Amino acid sequence: MPADLPQLLRRAVEDILQGIPAGEIAARAAALSARYRGEVRDQRMHVAGPADAAAYAAVRMPATYAATRAAMAAVAEAAPGFSPRRQLDVGSGPGTAAWAAAEAWDSLESVVAVEGSAAMAEAGRRFWAARGPRPSLEWRAEDVEQAEPAPAGGFDLVTLAYVLNELRMDPGEAAARFWRRTEGVLLIVEPGTPAGWRRILAARGALVAGGAHLAAPCPHAAACPLAPPDWCHFAQRVPRSREHRLAKGGELGWEDEKFIY
Repeated sequence: MPADLPQLLRRAVEDILQGIPAGEIAARAAALSARYRGEVRDQRMHVAGPADAAAYAAVRMPATYAATRAAMAAVAEAAPGFSPRRQLDVGSGPGTAAWAAAEAWDSLESVVAVEGSAAMAEAGRRFWAARGPRPSLEWRAEDVEQAEPAPAGGFDLVTLAYVLNELRMDPGEAAARFWRRTEGVLLIVEPGTPAGWRRILAARGALVAGGAHLAAPCPHAAACPLAPPDWCHFAQRVPRSREHRLAKGGELGWEDEKFIY
């Protein structure tokens, strides 16, 4: 399963980095990484402006894409007849999970992307313009925690990729809310840390209580057999572009992204 960004998206990311000094990208990338690792919730956007969005695209987008794409491959294996047409991507960022879904399922026709950061949404529009007209994508500038995202109705595929770790609300409550919008598959992806695993367990418990059938990675409703200090997580190797290496100050041509879904 390809872990690299699709060629069109990779070129669009390279384009958005043009004109921004490499030192500024590296500094903003370091600040973003510190906020994400610290799971800072101070009611400020992690991505406040265009340079922050460019730094995110250079450093975090390849890893979140690879992890989300790997989780979708597991969904496709567990449910080979699943052919989503409508996707709701909650906390879409620059459209990472929308890109992954479009690559995973040729059946996808339309996406509603909910994103509160104007800078992220603008970057996402630029990236999506490189794809062409299909699937269609509609951006909604809404706070995930404040209201049910419009439009009303159900979606074949609902994605929350690296979103629960940014919310102040209970992970189980968030999962239950978006399960109500799901007519097919609800996919939740989180960082592969002990805290990310605990959030997934809370979401899993709420979904089981709500009558959901778990497709992957554990297709059962029993309690997780793992106990701290162990935790469940997976790893996906991510190729690093030149821009990615420069932004991170790294020399290796790859990194391993730990995730849980």
